[in-house]
Amino acid sequence: MKNRVHVKKGDNVIILSGKDRGKKGKVLSVQPSKHMVLVEGVNMSTKHVKPRSQYQQGGLVHQEAAINADKVMLVCGKCGKPTKVGNKFLENGSKARVCKKCEEIIDIIKQPKKKTEGGLTENAKNDR
Repeated sequence: MKNRVHVKKGDNVIILSGKDRGKKGKVLSVQPSKHMVLVEGVNMSTKHVKPRSQYQQGGLVHQEAAINADKVMLVCGKCGKPTKVGNKFLENGSKARVCKKCEEIIDIIKQPKKKTEGGLTENAKNDR
């Protein structure tokens, strides 16, 4: 079974629950195998860093920690509201992510395979 996450790197999201509820941020990374996301400025943790060389300085470092992907909701770039993500097939055969509130296209997920002579795709033609 594939682990799927409804957000991608670079998406703007809002936090639904936890200590940072209501904060907005940009997704820095996605870990689908763990169902976790790293959001800019959210779930900050303090890490004690030891100097590794003579010239490096140690101290406290504040960095983002990963949170569960179920705690975030995508914010639509068009209408600016938190929304669920839907999928839609376009006329040209490509698949796109769609805002459920305003029905606007967020981004295109898959481009259609190009057909060549004989009805084969380019990949199938190269395999022969």
